[in-house]
Amino acid sequence: MYGLISKMKTLPGQRDTLVGILVQGSKAMPGCIHYIIAKDIHDEHTLWVVETWESAQAHQSSLSLPTVVEAMARGQPLVAEVERRIETLPVSIASCN
Repeated sequence: MYGLISKMKTLPGQRDTLVGILVQGSKAMPGCIHYIIAKDIHDEHTLWVVETWESAQAHQSSLSLPTVVEAMARGQPLVAEVERRIETLPVSIASCN
């Protein structure tokens, strides 16, 4: 497995717009196990994106999907800064239901 955790700062007033773009752009990505978009509760301009993939190659391949390319083009102007981007090696995925 392969994981990414990203912390993004949006331009003022653009966080919800970026959430919508990311939700639309993250549908039907082969090899994607989880794609979680979360609003930071302490900063109205910050989003966290937590991704779990079958492999690093699956993630890399997703970057050329038309929906992802379009989402990146539409979303990039709304991002003020990507503060952190951390690669991880997930060892367990559990459902807490």
